[in-house]
Amino acid sequence: MYTIDIEWTRNLETEFTYEKFNRDHLVKFNGGQVLKNSAAPEYFGHAECSNPEEILAAALASCHMLTFLAVACKSTYIVESYNCKATAIMGKNDDGKLSVTEINLAPRIVFNQTKEPTKEQLASLHEKAHRNCFIAQSIKSKVNIL
Repeated sequence: MYTIDIEWTRNLETEFTYEKFNRDHLVKFNGGQVLKNSAAPEYFGHAECSNPEEILAAALASCHMLTFLAVACKSTYIVESYNCKATAIMGKNDDGKLSVTEINLAPRIVFNQTKEPTKEQLASLHEKAHRNCFIAQSIKSKVNIL
């Protein structure tokens, strides 16, 4: 079981209307890390904070990376670095509701030169990572690995 705490308090100096209520809140993780979070700017949040859509993309990208690293080392590849840009795309789902319909992962991986995968082997490593990623198996969004 994984638990986080969300803390939000109304700003008494601002009207409690849809356009004006404060969207900023804290996400507290068990290890003590605190993340300042808000709504996305287009939903009256603050751009300097993370937002739920970004956190979803981050969770998927992080899980995919960790699973990829496990798959790679079990396949005797040595990964020197892994960087990934993740993009969450909003759209309408099958029920016509606004949702994160697609998440694109663009990993850039550097392998140790002693054994580098071919393009096909790399695709297979990503496919195995995706198939075994806990977060990927928990969401409805289409996931593209670019």
